[in-house]
Amino acid sequence: MTVSDTGPGAGQDTRTDTEAAAEAEAQSVEVGSAVMDRDDVDRALARLGAEHEAVETSLLALQDHAGRRLLEGAALTGTTKDRWTAADADITRLWTYFDAYSGALTAAREVRERRRWPNREDLIELTERLRGPGVLIAGAAAEGVALAERLSLAELVARMNGLYARSLDVVVAADAVWSALPARIDLLAAELHRTRSLAHSVGVRPGEHPSGDDLEDITAELAELRTQVIADPLAFWLPAAGSSAPGGGRPDTGRYDRAALALEDVRREVEAVLDVRQDAEQRLIALRDVLSRADRTLAEARTARGEVLAKIAASEVPAVSGPPTVLQEQLAAAAEHRRQARWHRLSPLLESLEERAGEELRRARESLTAVTAPLAVRAELRGRLDAYKAKVARHGLAEDPLLIERYDAARRMLWSAPCDLRAAEQAVLRYQQATAESLLAPQDRPEQRHQEQRPDGPGEEDA
Repeated sequence: MTVSDTGPGAGQDTRTDTEAAAEAEAQSVEVGSAVMDRDDVDRALARLGAEHEAVETSLLALQDHAGRRLLEGAALTGTTKDRWTAADADITRLWTYFDAYSGALTAAREVRERRRWPNREDLIELTERLRGPGVLIAGAAAEGVALAERLSLAELVARMNGLYARSLDVVVAADAVWSALPARIDLLAAELHRTRSLAHSVGVRPGEHPSGDDLEDITAELAELRTQVIADPLAFWLPAAGSSAPGGGRPDTGRYDRAALALEDVRREVEAVLDVRQDAEQRLIALRDVLSRADRTLAEARTARGEVLAKIAASEVPAVSGPPTVLQEQLAAAAEHRRQARWHRLSPLLESLEERAGEELRRARESLTAVTAPLAVRAELRGRLDAYKAKVARHGLAEDPLLIERYDAARRMLWSAPCDLRAAEQAVLRYQQATAESLLAPQDRPEQRHQEQRPDGPGEEDA
């Protein structure tokens, strides 16, 4: 780095006053602005000094940044390698610019310290140093930039600001990803290890259960994800839209989140298998009970069907199927799975058996109801016949010959075997009709008709 010192040193000016004035005039023209007075110079030096301290503080903070130290020591790949190579060169160039800036500021301060009240020559030189392109940068070659160039202090600060923001963006983004993702991946990997141990204890293994295969996939994904995050953190960085601040954005956790959700699904599946292990015996007992009740109901239906066929004539009685042997075989398989601690196979089998056993019990009950329907009809007709007989007795019609005749006819049909339900139902309806007619015509009751027909003397009936 070379800092241009265009002004003469103290005690070394051997030029005549005329020559010095002429050179100062030429320099003033080069500056292209009015010569600064003493107050302007002092204010500019104070401002530049404050900027110098701020730049130095920022550069030292960047130098000590944990993200930068990690980037320097990491075996980088991909996007991060390319961007860090450029950022590292920018940081080196930053220090070169800062050294040039420091030298130029020091030289300007030395000129100002020559005299308490600087003369015109001093002010012209200070104006050139503080405002003009008086800083020579050598060896800072870059694409499109000359090997040596002159910059003003303001231009130098602008250059440093741009390089600093670009470098800091790389450092902060990489540090943010490294601070967020590897630790979360490690925690998820620890949870994965616990889940795998638990899954293995209940038989959820790769090649034997889908969740075991999922665990293998998640394990491989987390290992690959961690390797990529460490080697190429900037590939997992999402810049904030519209933000120009260094480090504006957030880590991309998409792959991590998908792995976490997949592990949660597997964990729930393993917990379901664990629940099976804990209550398998009770569930098997309940299943045996349900299937036993279904068998007993079907046996009752078969017995009832024989009874119906013997007691009811001219009636269609549905056939009764036998107990399903498949369910019994599956129940035996479930019991064997429990004995062999094959919980991952027992879990889905129990769920299927519970559903099918419930359906089997409902089917058996429906079959019994369908088979015994004719008996229920006969019982209803018997009950209706007896109810009307009691009603007839309450109204004093128990001795009515017509009612007695129709009641006896209906009763013979209902209490004979086999019973013709259709004929019996018609007989009951005739008895009901005769009863209704008798109740509507009380004058036609037998005792009333007997009194109306009896003469003063002995009648035909008395004879």
